Amino acid sequence: MSYNNILIETRDGVAFVTVNRPKVLNALNAETVGEIDAAFQALETDDGVYAVILTGTGEKAFVAGADINELARSTPLLGRETALRGQKVLGRIERLQKPVIAAINGFALGGGLELALACHLRIAAEEAKLGLPEVTLGIIPGYGGTQRLPRIVGEGRALEWILSGDMMTAAEAHRIGLVNRVVPRVELLSVSEAFARRIMANGPVAIRYAMEAVSRGLEGSLDEGLHLEANLFGVICATEDMKEGTTAFVEKRKAAFKGR
Repeated sequence: MSYNNILIETRDGVAFVTVNRPKVLNALNAETVGEIDAAFQALETDDGVYAVILTGTGEKAFVAGADINELARSTPLLGRETALRGQKVLGRIERLQKPVIAAINGFALGGGLELALACHLRIAAEEAKLGLPEVTLGIIPGYGGTQRLPRIVGEGRALEWILSGDMMTAAEAHRIGLVNRVVPRVELLSVSEAFARRIMANGPVAIRYAMEAVSRGLEGSLDEGLHLEANLFGVICATEDMKEGTTAFVEKRKAAFKGR
């Protein structure tokens, strides 16, 4: 499939998805959101892809927010439909059974930060600025920001940033646990790729089940999460990867996982 607003490149099992609207700081319009959805649908079933890195074109912005020209024309019905559509797309990214790393190269504001929040891991360039400034426009986050941010950094900190509309630095985002690492911009993609490949070196089934245990476990109580973890642990004990991994450890050699 050809895209107008995003770029996709795959290198040795890692897919790079780049939002490519630099003239508007990679802002998300309806077409771009649709293309991101189509791309992740394709990546979900691509057996040659084991991890995804999501970033933006240029040095200024990851994604600087929604397309304000589209946003200004919203009606109550259209606004709700737009939010639901965006939530569906970001939910697809969050539920992808392959690790998705947001390589935040610049401004990640509004819908851009919400896009990063839907990724499993976040690495930011030192110059990056992050925030949910929707209240300064008289609206609220609509792509999951009010739900994912407090789950990651806690209710108090999330409310501080959501209600003030202020931007935070990459260093502050790292301090509160919003991003996993902060690196020089010139190293952002290489560090993100190395991180992805470090994950890919482990058992593919184990990676998938670990992600499921965390994401689904957070939806319920601790007891429910522990029950889910035990069930998944039992299932994985029947896999070839489990036998290979434990045997390789005993034999003091590198495991050759096959993903089954």
